[in-house]
Amino acid sequence: MQPNDNRTMGDVMLRILRNGVFGLAVLLGLFSATPPAAAGYPDRPVHWLIGFSAGGPVDIVARIMAQWLSDRLGQQVIVENRTGSGGNIAAAAAINSPPDGYTLLFVAPNNAISTSLYKKLPFDFLRDTVPVASIMQLTNMLVVSNAFPPKTVQEFIDYCKANPGKISFASSGNGTSVHMSAELFKVMTKCDMVHVPYRGSAIAFPDIISNKVQLIFDNLPSAMEQVKGGNVRALGVTSPQRWPSVPDAPAIAETVPGFESVGFYGISAPKGTPPEVIEVLNKAVGEALKDPKVIARLTEVGGIPKPMAPAEFGKLVTDETEKWRKVVEFAGVSVD
Repeated sequence: MQPNDNRTMGDVMLRILRNGVFGLAVLLGLFSATPPAAAGYPDRPVHWLIGFSAGGPVDIVARIMAQWLSDRLGQQVIVENRTGSGGNIAAAAAINSPPDGYTLLFVAPNNAISTSLYKKLPFDFLRDTVPVASIMQLTNMLVVSNAFPPKTVQEFIDYCKANPGKISFASSGNGTSVHMSAELFKVMTKCDMVHVPYRGSAIAFPDIISNKVQLIFDNLPSAMEQVKGGNVRALGVTSPQRWPSVPDAPAIAETVPGFESVGFYGISAPKGTPPEVIEVLNKAVGEALKDPKVIARLTEVGGIPKPMAPAEFGKLVTDETEKWRKVVEFAGVSVD
């Protein structure tokens, strides 16, 4: 072999050695570095879509959590109100967004109910979303106009039966727990009432206060705000027993045995969102629900904080979907 050939062979061996070391370094980096999807997440604002109007119960809780998460994550969590279709407009927008963790959806019973109530949804909620975190559990409250004569649940039932078709109830939209709580009450008491859907309960309250619409089975946060303000009168809660934060309000089940409608609030994301991003968000929500100030604010609006791992929350949403399917069939209601 000639000297020049020896130098060439040496160069080749050196390059092979260098490439091998570099490749090993890259391989080790893949195992030791933060997963790319979670590295630096979030590095820009996160949009949190909610399906109901500003000032309503979902909006109230979303803004409490969004402020804490913004501070914790170092990026603004922006609450966006996408109202209409019982929260399905927001759900569709979230599902059709890139699955990168920068578009989230506020999840509540309406998402579980819509699966069976709406016959032509352009998505399958359980299939097209992934669970992120549970926030809290809450009840609904039956509140009536101060001008409405009944003072108790039994008086309400009696009045309703004496005036069939003359009483109207508001809801925050078709397929919400606010709507279905009333439908369940109608079936179990044989009360004949007319449904008047709104794009959120906050929009409905002026008509309830003026007695244009007589009542609503609203989520506790906004219902209690109106009760404390003296704008409406509370008749009872939809939980099977009295709710801890409003012990003076009787459970409707005390008059109508077996009546129950307890809800949940949480977060989901589009299917395909990286597990590492979900882990970051779930951990942050879990930390928020340990903060005494957040606990106090959620308790103040009637909620019970319920942190859960993503899989646990996913099971809850699946179970709630099946529960409400039975209620929808029992009530015999549907929306095209």
